[in-house]
Amino acid sequence: MWITVASGKGGTGKTTVSVSLALALKNGVYVDADVEEPNGALFLKPEIEKIVPYTEPIPQINTDVCTFCGKCADACAYKAIVILKPLKKAMFFPELCHSCGLCAYVCPVKGALTEIPKKKGEIKFGKSNGIQFIEGTLELGESSATPMIRGMKKFIPREGENVVIDAPPGTSCPVVEAMEDSDFVLLVTEPTLFGLNDLKLTVSLVRELKLPFGIVINKAEEGNNLIEQYASEEKIPVLGRIPFERSIAEYYSNGVPVIYALEKGKAIFADIYKQIKEIVQNGQS
Repeated sequence: MWITVASGKGGTGKTTVSVSLALALKNGVYVDADVEEPNGALFLKPEIEKIVPYTEPIPQINTDVCTFCGKCADACAYKAIVILKPLKKAMFFPELCHSCGLCAYVCPVKGALTEIPKKKGEIKFGKSNGIQFIEGTLELGESSATPMIRGMKKFIPREGENVVIDAPPGTSCPVVEAMEDSDFVLLVTEPTLFGLNDLKLTVSLVRELKLPFGIVINKAEEGNNLIEQYASEEKIPVLGRIPFERSIAEYYSNGVPVIYALEKGKAIFADIYKQIKEIVQNGQS
């Protein structure tokens, strides 16, 4: 079963929940898909066994062969190629390229446009406490995390393993890519007006994708029912609450997962997983 942990913004506790849920499952797979700023390793402290460069094909124009017909530029929806026909000059802007391969497909002149690999990041593989660890790190300056997340997912076992995917924050394309193909989405939020606003955006996204989902409230306070009230109105299950305690922050600052910081931490996350499993098996949304 694939469980994607998401949140409407950064700093809500998404990685806190992701890491602890992965530790509660045991013998599963933790995937840090927050490739622009992965930090799950700070808590899992994995032993890295392999590092693989992540590359994507980009066009290389051979101006000695190119006829400057402009078909590649016309086909590129992202305007990554510009052909100056009067000057017989071709310009390529790699930061705009989405590596779709269409330019090479439409080029009518053999050898005028070929594709070469460009490193966009790296993927690390390791183990921690019996958990398989996969982390992606996007190269500085790269504009899109979506293709790398899509590439990372090819390394995740589809059958026989419980997988926790730590998604990027927000509701943009990389988040959609992380959620896609998941069996369940776990939304992490805080009981504040800002937290509620961002939660509503994420709920709209998950509903658009037609995926089953539930909520975990981080920094839950006695008497603050802001998220519970919204969840009740929207008929969204609240699967767990992590209390707002100083000790959790102290453990967190020392790289200790919340599952170990709380006396009932293991029970809390075991119960969250149990509820997720029941929802998925019963086909609830």
